[in-house]
Amino acid sequence: MRSHYCGLVDDSLVDQEVDLCGWVHRRRDHGGVIFIDVRDREGIVQVVFDPDRADSFAIAESVRSEYVLRLRGRVRLRPEGTDNTAMKTGRIEVLGYELEILNSAETPPFPLDDERDVGEDVRLRFRYIDLRRPMMQQRLQLRSEVCRALRHSLDDAGFLDIETPMLTRSTPEGARDYLVPSRVHPGEFYALPQSPQLFKQMLMMSGMDRYYQIVRCFRDEDLRADRQPEFTQLDIEASFVNEEDIMATVEGMMRDLFAHVLQVALPDPVPRMTYAESVRRYGVDRPDLRIALELVDIADLMATVDFKVFAGPAQDPEGRVAALRLPAGAQLTRKEIDEYTQFVAIYGARGLAYIKVNNIAAGREGLQSPILKFLPDNAIAGILARSAAEDGDLIFFGADKARIVNEALGALRVKIAHDRDLVEYGWRPVWVTDFPMFEADGSGGLTALHHPFTQPQTDTVEDFLAHPGESLSRAYDLVLNGIEIGGGSIRIHKPEMQQAVLQVLGIDRQAAEEKFGFLIDALRYGCPPHGGIAFGIDRLVMLMCGAQSIREVIAFPKTQTATCLLTQAPSPVDMTQLRELGLRLRAQPPA
Repeated sequence: MRSHYCGLVDDSLVDQEVDLCGWVHRRRDHGGVIFIDVRDREGIVQVVFDPDRADSFAIAESVRSEYVLRLRGRVRLRPEGTDNTAMKTGRIEVLGYELEILNSAETPPFPLDDERDVGEDVRLRFRYIDLRRPMMQQRLQLRSEVCRALRHSLDDAGFLDIETPMLTRSTPEGARDYLVPSRVHPGEFYALPQSPQLFKQMLMMSGMDRYYQIVRCFRDEDLRADRQPEFTQLDIEASFVNEEDIMATVEGMMRDLFAHVLQVALPDPVPRMTYAESVRRYGVDRPDLRIALELVDIADLMATVDFKVFAGPAQDPEGRVAALRLPAGAQLTRKEIDEYTQFVAIYGARGLAYIKVNNIAAGREGLQSPILKFLPDNAIAGILARSAAEDGDLIFFGADKARIVNEALGALRVKIAHDRDLVEYGWRPVWVTDFPMFEADGSGGLTALHHPFTQPQTDTVEDFLAHPGESLSRAYDLVLNGIEIGGGSIRIHKPEMQQAVLQVLGIDRQAAEEKFGFLIDALRYGCPPHGGIAFGIDRLVMLMCGAQSIREVIAFPKTQTATCLLTQAPSPVDMTQLRELGLRLRAQPPA
């Protein structure tokens, strides 16, 4: 029906006839000449209809916004002085010869101009219209280009694209499973995969050697602002590899991706940082290296001061006292400082002490703070020296349990940098390595920081079991501009170590056999050393196109309450279906 996409018509086609199809983006009637901007996935082109062709002109008079058209016309340069530099096709227009309305349209529920602010609930309810907007078309095209480039890199590196099951068994991977009842096995359930983790390990045991898959995953997580119950990840696994092999493969893939899609050169090599260093300097394990602000430890300077707010955490093995210097921060008003104090309270901080550095040469008199009276001169001098403070700076302090200080000052660091335009432009990837194997689960036990199939940094079960809580893992995350885009590890490949890790997690041998017997059995039949990584495609594309939410790069996303406004899912099902599955609904207690 068409010879060209609207957005691809250019001056190389001048004086040629083209057949176009698309939607009416805008219609204008200027003194007897009708201009129609016709839109498709590649862009917009201006089509001109004049009264000389009475049939097509009459049809053009009747079209309205979002009508679906097919037309034939001749490409010509626009009259001098009327070029539109905001459009790819802004140097040309199409003189319309023939016009056919393929379908009419009701008035859309919102205008499709990108600059219009439309509520997300309306956009998701009419997502098929929202996706017609040029910005959304560009984002989904970029997503397709990203996936194509990733596949190309991995294909060239000898990886095989292999599918793994969508219906599997429930296994603990850190979140609740979505369960699927089985009709032919009454009372039993499949689970939708949280990841293909176990199957890709099985592929390594099968000799597939190098595997990848762009795969849908499902997690029934508690509601969060930017999480989806179903998401897409690039899954990668390889045999006979170590961390260096995986990182080298991934770095090459990511450099190729950014060079091809964004024409951006990523660092070579990508810098690395241990988990401990990242938390110490930035408060988080996903540092945004575009922000130069860093946390500085000052517990040793505060351990003996007569100020329990600082001295208590300084003397606590699980406490932390840290400073965060804000260049030129002395300009902050008391109201602004109070707002930052309220902000850190979200993370459990009970306050936000500060010192304004007005004039270092004047000593104590050149400083301004409610806490100065509690601090001796040597402590003040130490703080100023260690934080590298200069005149006009402001120093914030955090003093509490280390977790609270890290989360509060880590978040404050990012917020202040964005508020005060301290974020460097560009792309700053970093590998974070040497993660702890476990973290406290809040009830006296341990839980896996990544997942229970990650190899500890020791090969000896006895060494591992001697101090499991202090064990580091062979895990690595790739962080880009403060967002974790990929996480992976070298996996356990010996059954004895896998059973030891499950034992530390409180999963006894019987429970391990019930949940992971198929994995442990497979490990006994000659499993090679192997490892891999998984990338969140949604997060990666969100970053690359500058969107503010992963919902902006997913064709049909769920809301923050895990519902689809377009199809009204989830929804009740017919009682006949429930009976076939042997299910009965129980009345929910009132909230």
